Amino acid sequence: MSEMTRRSFLKTTAGVAAMGAAVPIISGGWQQLLGAEKPGYFEREFGISDALCQKVLAAALAKGGDFADLYFEHTVSNWIVLEDGKVNQAFSDVALGVGIRTVKGDQVGYGFTQELNEPSMLNAAAIAATIANGLQVKPAAKFAWLETKNYYALEKLLTAVKLEAKLPLVQKINEKCFALSPLVVKVNASFHDQQKRIMVVNSEGVKAEDLQPRDYLTAFVVAEKNGRREQAGWNLGGRQNFSFYTQKAIDEIAAKAVNDALLLFDAVQPPAGEMPVVFAPGVTAILLHEAIGHGMEADFNRKKTSTYCTMIGKKVAEPFITIIDDGTIPNQLGSINIDDEGTPGQRTVLVENGILKSYMHDKISARYYQVQPTGSGRRESYQHYVQPRMRNTIMLAGPATREDIIRSAQKGIYVENVSNGQVNIGEGDFAFYVSQGRLIENGKLTSTIKDINIMGNGPKMLQDITMLGNDFELHRGGTGACGKGGQSVPVGFGQPSCLVKSLTVGGVKS
Repeated sequence: MSEMTRRSFLKTTAGVAAMGAAVPIISGGWQQLLGAEKPGYFEREFGISDALCQKVLAAALAKGGDFADLYFEHTVSNWIVLEDGKVNQAFSDVALGVGIRTVKGDQVGYGFTQELNEPSMLNAAAIAATIANGLQVKPAAKFAWLETKNYYALEKLLTAVKLEAKLPLVQKINEKCFALSPLVVKVNASFHDQQKRIMVVNSEGVKAEDLQPRDYLTAFVVAEKNGRREQAGWNLGGRQNFSFYTQKAIDEIAAKAVNDALLLFDAVQPPAGEMPVVFAPGVTAILLHEAIGHGMEADFNRKKTSTYCTMIGKKVAEPFITIIDDGTIPNQLGSINIDDEGTPGQRTVLVENGILKSYMHDKISARYYQVQPTGSGRRESYQHYVQPRMRNTIMLAGPATREDIIRSAQKGIYVENVSNGQVNIGEGDFAFYVSQGRLIENGKLTSTIKDINIMGNGPKMLQDITMLGNDFELHRGGTGACGKGGQSVPVGFGQPSCLVKSLTVGGVKS
């Protein structure tokens, strides 16, 4: 490939995006730009040689430091949005740059640049180096490619899929939603695909690359009945191949969005107060992520702000509960072949048979605790620093049936979906909006409920899980993202049905 500056590169890509739906946003020609699937993409396309990396790392360690790393990123993202029966948005975005980090103890110096040339990179490295104040440290004399597994192998590059192949997806979603009910008055459908290439090179001699896809197809519907409107949405996706988006997937998305909206016409509000709560399998594990998982990230424990900071080796739940954070589940949204520090993706057991076994570690916390990194160092982009983050956080199945769990609850609520939550990560206090659920009366599911909040404390909720179902489900959506530290990273979650003996429900006063 001929030499291309970032400015001319972005000018070229912006011109393609500006043409909108008139031509394919990303056509097969991009496949040549993105290169073949073998190590050395950033060297082939942008001239990032080992000699240049050594020079930049040396600059990052010019004033000392424990280690330094370079995080190169090239991301191409595409969106197609249909509203009111028409595709009214079709656009692309390109991100290209490098983040340079120097670490001294638990302190981080960070610089980044959008220009992949030596002067700009050396300038960013000099900024990162200011965190230290000592003698120069030399990086490794040579780099070795890290061998990794691939948990989301692509049949073809997403950037090779033409716009003409994507348009029918949103059009069919639109048609299906309207066909399912005459009460549907509005449909929004969208398809998003992203292809993110990263390379991590560090002063310890590790060099690793990854190609991370992300995509999802979503429907949002508004239904009207007797002058009253209700709305709901659903999506499927992850790190999928384009072939994942079959007619079956389209039908599932449309049916779930429409049915959820129609159910709300008959919804009631439950009585307020303390009561048993049963969580449905799958998507409700977002509460596991928010109210429990964050407290097991090592930085909060290293800083003594998490309830779990002194609990390693101690009981935090009943013996039938095991919680795992897993970056190795094929095609799942939170899976990673490498984390953003170049550590291979892996499976981390957090809670085993009720005992807290591990935190989620990046390199900084691993050094502090004198353990190995768990492959949990993640960042939003080259402009952001690394934090210990979740990947796919799951609670394994238990022995009970869903029917037995609901029967045991007797009187309470059954939560099918939650959203718009707030969590105090240190103590674990939370409040979440229940967007879909049912009353439990006399041990049976009855009326649909809506417009309520559930409140509680995450660590206490974990202790109060008294039954766990044998119906484990992974949430199969593609839009899930964690916003820790103001950075958005894709995550997944899953769990079986579970019974919490008591949570506060904000319903109607009795």
